[in-house]
Amino acid sequence: MRIIAGSAGGIRLNTPPHHLRPTMDMVREAAFSALSDLVAGARVLDLFAGSGAYGIEALSRGAAEAVFVDNRSKCIEAIRSNLAKTRLVGKVIRDDVFRFLGKQEERYRLVFADPPYTRNARDRDFTAELMENGSLVAAIEPDGLLVLECSPMKELSNFQFWDVIRSKKYGATNLFFCVHKELPDNAAVPL
Repeated sequence: MRIIAGSAGGIRLNTPPHHLRPTMDMVREAAFSALSDLVAGARVLDLFAGSGAYGIEALSRGAAEAVFVDNRSKCIEAIRSNLAKTRLVGKVIRDDVFRFLGKQEERYRLVFADPPYTRNARDRDFTAELMENGSLVAAIEPDGLLVLECSPMKELSNFQFWDVIRSKKYGATNLFFCVHKELPDNAAVPL
């Protein structure tokens, strides 16, 4: 796994041990191709950050700031190592994503979320919890964008707060671009 473009383009990233599902380069490349001009100068939040690939890619492409949130110590180590390796600066927070969102007061233009996949009915559905979390809505600027990576088995529909404006399947991954359901009248749809 590597940074695709920008100031850190080509640098290989460390992945946490036993990190079963790092975001494929082609998925990240597709996401950032769709985002194009939205990244430069943006405040970015990377939830369930894993290796930090989304946030680091955003910083490499000119994002003003990135905050990385994960509750696994090996992921936090990998993010810090990857930031050092790429000579980029970001804020790394070890916390439960939902607890972090509940106390979050900042707003972000872009939020990337790659929650653990639900493999069976007994697994906790992090994606559904995230999409129904009002604190996530509060953390995104009114005309901001949520980029959600999840299982191809996951259908996104009828969520209280979000409209899916674009989606794409890449092998074992779905990528959804979501906006607030009630955008202000003067807000432009980002994509």
